Amino acid sequence: MSGGTDASREVLRVGVIGVGVISKQYFESLPKLPNLKLVAVADLNEARAAEVAAGQGVAVRSVDELLASDDIDAVINLTIPAAHVEVGLRALAAGKHVFAEKPLGLMTAEARPLIDAQKDGLRVGSAPDTVLGTGIQTARKVVDDGVIGEVLGASVHWSAPGHERWHPAPAFYYQPGGGPLYDMGPYYLTSLVHLLGPVVRVSGVARRSARERTIATGPNAGTVLPVDVDTHITALLEHASGVASSVTVSFEVWATRSPLFEVYGSQGTLAVPDPNRFSDPVEVFTAASGEWAPMPESAGYRDAGRGYGLADMAAAIAAGTPHRASGELAFHVLDIMESILTASAESRVVELTSTVDRPALVPLADTP
Repeated sequence: MSGGTDASREVLRVGVIGVGVISKQYFESLPKLPNLKLVAVADLNEARAAEVAAGQGVAVRSVDELLASDDIDAVINLTIPAAHVEVGLRALAAGKHVFAEKPLGLMTAEARPLIDAQKDGLRVGSAPDTVLGTGIQTARKVVDDGVIGEVLGASVHWSAPGHERWHPAPAFYYQPGGGPLYDMGPYYLTSLVHLLGPVVRVSGVARRSARERTIATGPNAGTVLPVDVDTHITALLEHASGVASSVTVSFEVWATRSPLFEVYGSQGTLAVPDPNRFSDPVEVFTAASGEWAPMPESAGYRDAGRGYGLADMAAAIAAGTPHRASGELAFHVLDIMESILTASAESRVVELTSTVDRPALVPLADTP
């Protein structure tokens, strides 16, 4: 068993499984995080793994070797969504903490064992950790400080014509675990929980168009993609606080003038920055000012990047406190998404079976 269960360890030794496109962003951040040390990488594409390992100056191992390594405390799981739970369970069984890309799993029934397997001090974390940057956290502080008064509602709209227009290998976006809800929804839904607390019930309508999806770029240009997920989803969420949030995510919108993300209060409106980014500015319009005004950074990790959620977890392990980008939060977000699709399929309001504590505000800091 590795040293992952030692709560006194100040630095988590990290192994990365999966070195696809998103891994580049993690590798850019890890050197900035003093409580994380990259040790090894693994990927089913052994040649790609060897190339990345050489570039990072770390060991290359098979997935089995990395999971069995005594010099690895935590695994960053960057595999495809369908493998998130399997790889996570294997890592926990090997005595390692896990931080996975979103979504936590394809279904709550599949993902529940991952949450239940946290034993002997082992922890599960999950993306998105973009919400720990100064953008969403400053917005959170605006809400907590009552700048816009009593919060009554929120509105989210994210849309695009489809990722096949720019991504060279977009097939997985149109398979279970993809689509606009599972691809982009976690950024917005996780942010809504940080801002407004957990969700208790949802309704929604999900559908897809009959238009053909064809890859536009790269070596597979011209390939027609099968579409096995809904591509336009509209939902109404009721938070435990009584606040209502409307959410639309779509791969069907060619153009829009809808605001990206707003929170509405009795004394003003909060323009929430893009939760797929860490540090975009926050703006507020109040009844008293009568105009939009930028808010100074007041909370969150400055200049953060992907991987800060694991660093936050490492700091929490050392301090014996809850970590913010938790598996429990990711499970609740997965429950929200699954419930939206159930509500659409069955034409009813769905009561959620999960809940989660609203994560603690991130004090303004450079690193966890």
